[in-house]
Amino acid sequence: MSATAPRASDAHPRFAEALRELGLGDLLPRVRRFPEQTRTAQEAAAAIGCELSQICKSLIFAADGVPVLVLMDGASRVDVELVRRELGAEKVTRAKADVVRETTGYAIGGVPPFGHATRTRVLADRSLLDHDEVWAAAGTPYAVFPIDPKALVAHAGGAVVDVRESAE
Repeated sequence: MSATAPRASDAHPRFAEALRELGLGDLLPRVRRFPEQTRTAQEAAAAIGCELSQICKSLIFAADGVPVLVLMDGASRVDVELVRRELGAEKVTRAKADVVRETTGYAIGGVPPFGHATRTRVLADRSLLDHDEVWAAAGTPYAVFPIDPKALVAHAGGAVVDVRESAE
């Protein structure tokens, strides 16, 4: 046995296991790790060399106190009122950092689109489907992985909706 075993993946170990369980282990070699954290979509797009809209943000909101995951392209913002209407909720707010970690098992900036600690309802904005490939966090603010957006939505168990803020 060698003193330094090769890294299995640059993804968070729990997320790497989730990929394997979903039959997506072939994505593990495509995970990219950066020396600096890429906490924002803009930082991630610059590090990858892709369009900002090819970044998939995984955002946790609280709908009447119940966590919900919204997948949004990196160039857009979530319209909370549209999320509220889509869910039939009285009130929708951004979840606090402790709720994000408790719900997903990951810190803000590294939340992947699936492989979470608890199952939540998932809304995926239609804008993600404008690309052949999108990049999402792989469980840390330092790692991302590429995936076909239709596969991303399917594996996340998401409903495709229109919850993007209008560009007025």
